[in-house]
Amino acid sequence: MPDLSSGQAGPHTGSVSDPTAVCVYCGSSNAADPAYLEAAFQIGGDFAKAGLKLVYGGGGVGLMGATARGAHEAGGKVLGIIPEFLRGREQPFDDVETVIVTSMHERKMMMFERSDAFVVLPGGIGTLEEIIELLSWRRLDLHRKPIVFHNPDGFWDPLFALLRHTIDQGLTPPSLADCWRVAEKASDITPTLLAWLEESGQEDASSNVRLLT
Repeated sequence: MPDLSSGQAGPHTGSVSDPTAVCVYCGSSNAADPAYLEAAFQIGGDFAKAGLKLVYGGGGVGLMGATARGAHEAGGKVLGIIPEFLRGREQPFDDVETVIVTSMHERKMMMFERSDAFVVLPGGIGTLEEIIELLSWRRLDLHRKPIVFHNPDGFWDPLFALLRHTIDQGLTPPSLADCWRVAEKASDITPTLLAWLEESGQEDASSNVRLLT
């Protein structure tokens, strides 16, 4: 669990007019299926058209870069967060606001704090690590931020089966399965997210965040 020097994981701060910020977890490999890259670009553009701000890992490669370019080209607000040591490998997208941090730990915490909701696109081990941590925090009632998976061709089905297995074995509470929603089509991601936010009265998804101690 992250060590928070401030003691609290609160919502992103800013003016009242700040748009809802959505963090995207996804792969950074250019070897990804071109269909995944195209979908990521579309999802970024859809965020912008809906007035949502994109928060992402700061790289200009893979699905990460595609999402940022989609949002930027559609006129959306984008915030990238990347550790110094990854600047060479993940090639920051310099056309958007980018914060350089010192570690993966700081990157993940800032992405969490600056976001009101999360969307998970296809990704590898790094994406898995991020989403498992996010679900673990939800399990511990440390946040109630919406989480939506893009699941093209059942990409995330093995993960859902594993999580269900832990539930069936009595190791995870059944309520965890209510902590995320799934959309197979890229065009359904933003409507699914907006519907969830509307159901919660458009309230700040971080309002009930507890101290992480």
